[in-house]
Amino acid sequence: MGFRCGIVGLPNVGKSTIFNALTAAAIDAENYPFCTIEPNVGVVPVPDRRLDVLADLVRTRNKVPTQMEFVDIAGLVRGASQGEGLGNQFLGHIRQVDAILHVVRCFEDDNIVHVDGSIDPLRDVEVISTELVLADLETVEKRLARSRNQAKSGDRKFLAEVAFLERLQGVLDSGRPGRMAAPESDREKALLRELCLLTTKPVLYVANVSEEDLARGNRHVAALREAAAAENASVVTIAGSIEQELSLLDADERQEFLVDMGMEEPGLNRLIHAGYELLGLITFFTVGEKETKAWTIRQGTTAPGAAGKIHSDFERGFIRAEVISYDDYVACGSEAAARDKGLLRSEGREYIVRDGDCILFRFNV
Repeated sequence: MGFRCGIVGLPNVGKSTIFNALTAAAIDAENYPFCTIEPNVGVVPVPDRRLDVLADLVRTRNKVPTQMEFVDIAGLVRGASQGEGLGNQFLGHIRQVDAILHVVRCFEDDNIVHVDGSIDPLRDVEVISTELVLADLETVEKRLARSRNQAKSGDRKFLAEVAFLERLQGVLDSGRPGRMAAPESDREKALLRELCLLTTKPVLYVANVSEEDLARGNRHVAALREAAAAENASVVTIAGSIEQELSLLDADERQEFLVDMGMEEPGLNRLIHAGYELLGLITFFTVGEKETKAWTIRQGTTAPGAAGKIHSDFERGFIRAEVISYDDYVACGSEAAARDKGLLRSEGREYIVRDGDCILFRFNV
């Protein structure tokens, strides 16, 4: 597993409601700031119809989906970068996640108090973005002061470091996220990773709307989409109240509810898949009668790296990977049939695993 998405946003925007629906964890979602103090963590299966199809084909005894971890982080307020509210805790929790799901309130409801008294998604986004930028600016300025001292020796390494940090400082000073700094060398990329900046984490905006606005959205969603597009981010629209209700139903009731609502799948499925894509993740499968299992890896992972997700011995003693694409596996109906038709490939250490690959690893330790 090891891939974590942090759910962030202002107080009372629906973070905990969405987290509840994702995990069915029944975390309190009260109508006052800082209901969530310590982050709640939930492990969520990634919906994937391909796993069901493969498991049915081989009549597997145990079906195991891949998973993602979601963290419900305390609501942030203005001044968090200076310690206001639960600012320091909030920022510390964000540093521990791989991606940020920023929940933005796009619904009107007089019974749920907004901390700023009105609904304005762009203002809300700016509040959190500004606090993250300010926190990162402090981090960069501290490192820059140290690097400037080291650069007095004339060492080219530190001179180059100062140049990049000054460019990064300029990006943050302009209110833009650190991910817009565009490192130009491996050293700059390594330095950016080392700084562990909040604004270099990929962001997905979650527009939380009312049931009435789920199909077509509203002016708040339109404004949010325009702002997100300016920073090459995506928006997923969800009605948190509907998703929480769906999470409490059994499978048959849930399907009936979806049909009544004219929905093909829960909105949270779209959210999970969007988070998966945001992190640059893909899925490969191990298929057998005893167990059929989905595994998560990053795009670009080699066959030995994928083997290591199963067990370190598989990577250490890797010999080869026997690979059948998902489509070929389903078309043939079995591994044996795919082998007979020449659709099973023997791949070596340099092979880059593709999404949907069904793999048997050969190894020797």
